[in-house]
Amino acid sequence: MQEPEWQDDDPISWKATPYRAPVLDAAGNRVGTAESLLGDENSDIFHGLAVKLSHGGRLVEIPAEQVTRITLSGVQTAVEPAQVADLEPYSEERWFHLGWGGLFRNHPDWKEG
Repeated sequence: MQEPEWQDDDPISWKATPYRAPVLDAAGNRVGTAESLLGDENSDIFHGLAVKLSHGGRLVEIPAEQVTRITLSGVQTAVEPAQVADLEPYSEERWFHLGWGGLFRNHPDWKEG
């Protein structure tokens, strides 16, 4: 299923990524939802996303280099459809991740992963 293009959406900071935002591959297909942001908020360094895949529910990492645009509608990536199955599994032990804490929280809080 292909998601609509978000031509009218302005890019936003990685720190403002909506909780469980849809994540699209390079062809515009929805591959999953953003479950956690990976980065250093104090230094404003974005490392990537932990994404729960739509098919199979596996939690994977998409590195920042593969994230092409973040808007209030979702996240577009440069991950080719054929590459989705080969994404690295998310490893909580490697990250301090930004835990949103729930859909209706306005300000995320850092949690040690």
